[in-house]
Amino acid sequence: MNRFHVHLSVADLQASIGFYSRLFGAAPTIEKTDYAKWMLDDPRVNFAISTWNGARGLNHLGVQADSDEELEKIGAHFADADASTTIAEPGAHCCYAVSDKHWVRDPQGIPWEAFHTLDSIPTYGEHAPAKATQSGCCAPASSASTGGCGCGVAQP
Repeated sequence: MNRFHVHLSVADLQASIGFYSRLFGAAPTIEKTDYAKWMLDDPRVNFAISTWNGARGLNHLGVQADSDEELEKIGAHFADADASTTIAEPGAHCCYAVSDKHWVRDPQGIPWEAFHTLDSIPTYGEHAPAKATQSGCCAPASSASTGGCGCGVAQP
């Protein structure tokens, strides 16, 4: 079963951790100095917050796949929705994890990320080996430097 993903950019991480911990009735699954994530089962959501972006609010939405096969299905749906904005990003090092990803933008310009997590990494933005995708966090490699939404995905 896949998991819905929401990532918000926040100004005060500790205040936001306190708020969302009370809201969800649970402490974060992962907590770093610049990032926190809750892996909730009811509703089934991967809810993340970070201080990485100057703008505050919605960073991106997505779907966390449980397998390579599920990721490919979601990637195909992304391409069906808008092939002109769809980007595949295998082996991305982002958000304290190594993941295979697909990205697409909705008509409002909101980035949607589909990903299958392969491993964890101890440091935010840790560089990928030469064979893997070199990207900014939460950004496809081809648009990581263009920014705009704070997650590194180029704004239209």
